[in-house]
Amino acid sequence: MNSTRLKVAFVAAALTVAGLASAGPAAAATAPRAAAVQTQQAAVPVDFVDLPAGALVADGRPHQVTVSYRNDTSADRTVAPQLLVESPDAGPFLDPSDVVVEQRTAHGCWRPVETASQTGTLFTDLTGAQRTLHPGETLTQVYRITVVDPDAQGTVQPRIALY
Repeated sequence: MNSTRLKVAFVAAALTVAGLASAGPAAAATAPRAAAVQTQQAAVPVDFVDLPAGALVADGRPHQVTVSYRNDTSADRTVAPQLLVESPDAGPFLDPSDVVVEQRTAHGCWRPVETASQTGTLFTDLTGAQRTLHPGETLTQVYRITVVDPDAQGTVQPRIALY
């Protein structure tokens, strides 16, 4: 009889452990998905603030563009500066190799910024540029654009993505 009880207890314990082990990965797999969905939802801008645009100057020299935004709300606000370099409507379309975009760091150095291209518009990434501004704080980001292709034409459109 003791042997039967031990067998039943062992089988029950084994089933419990097996159930937890199989539920564990399933539960773990759903938690990151939910977090990822929340992260993806937060990563989508709700609006953009366009700043004054300027001509793309193709003289081979660096030209600075300053992107500035003040959080005038009473709550923290996530923002991201972005540069769009737009091709003329009639073309030719710009290629990322046509321009060099750099960003001034907090230490005053310049670091390269990659641009992507979609339908003739070059743009800087929003994801890595996101920052949280507290009420009354101002974001000022300085970029430097050097046009490598002397035939390149277009418009530089700085903007702020609001989350």
